[in-house]
Amino acid sequence: MTSPADDDVSADDERLDELVHRADLDELIRLVDDRTSSRDWAGLRRARDRSRAATTTGRQLWPVATLAEYRLALLAPAEWAAETIESEGGLFTIGPLTEVIAQNHSWSDLAAVLPPGPRAAIVAHERVLRGEAIDKVSIDALPPILEMPFDLAPWEPPYELATYTDNSVDTASPRTLPPGAFRPFERSVSVELIESDTVGLAVRQLVETWTADSNGHAEVVAAIGTAAGAVAALGVGHGSLVEIPLADAMSWLGWSGASGGAHGRRRGAALGRFGALWTLATLLGLTDDWPVPLDELGDLAGDLRWYWWDGGEPVTGWRLQLAVDDRHDGVAWAISARDDT
Repeated sequence: MTSPADDDVSADDERLDELVHRADLDELIRLVDDRTSSRDWAGLRRARDRSRAATTTGRQLWPVATLAEYRLALLAPAEWAAETIESEGGLFTIGPLTEVIAQNHSWSDLAAVLPPGPRAAIVAHERVLRGEAIDKVSIDALPPILEMPFDLAPWEPPYELATYTDNSVDTASPRTLPPGAFRPFERSVSVELIESDTVGLAVRQLVETWTADSNGHAEVVAAIGTAAGAVAALGVGHGSLVEIPLADAMSWLGWSGASGGAHGRRRGAALGRFGALWTLATLLGLTDDWPVPLDELGDLAGDLRWYWWDGGEPVTGWRLQLAVDDRHDGVAWAISARDDT
């Protein structure tokens, strides 16, 4: 097998050079497909490098460079894929390369070829979400960039993961509930609102790609009383809600934080999980104590009751419609985040 160190081996790249000179996007994409099919990883990297270099001369070949790099991260052996993580590429791929590389490569294969920096730490977190145990030697060497453990707590869900193919990504949302499971509510006459800046900021950060890089919006209200009252305070005159377990709520939060929404760039499941845990910590008033041991976080989360709410509007695009009430303190929050296609 050819290794990255052998990439300077002489090869017949006359056609590649000609296509780059002509800035022939269609033929260059076909060349990338051919080199992917033949597992010519050295040739694929040359296609990436020469297409990337051509952009400095005004030739708009970044789609070719991006596709070649994405294919290396997704499909090439670990020693080839690893170097895409450390390069400056991947800015325009359909998903972060730290997540792409984690789909088909085990941490045991990557650990020997990935320098133990911040990107490697995110890759390790992505592998945790795919069920792989990270060895203690690796954990000790990796920076605590996300300040969360390299394992899942028993109360966490199997977070929704992206599935990458040669040219696309599938990012299915968590399960939906049948309409018959919901119970209706009507807007209360009066709801006493309270400040909830910390929770509001956490939710806005969670869905930032929906609002900053796409057409979405996010709103959080907090109120004295019940979840239904908090939802009504969003301006929902008539609606319905259904109680869901903590694991389902975390799944929705994690999916939202990982997603790019309609037009933003996906951030990856590892960042989605962090955003979900951080949002839970803000609801429990634990941000000053972060990082909180996950067993403690799960125990304290027992004071919260979670709901998915529906306002009777057509479902389009991406949405996060959760309500939470704290049975211990008598307060509730309602979250509304949407990004339509």
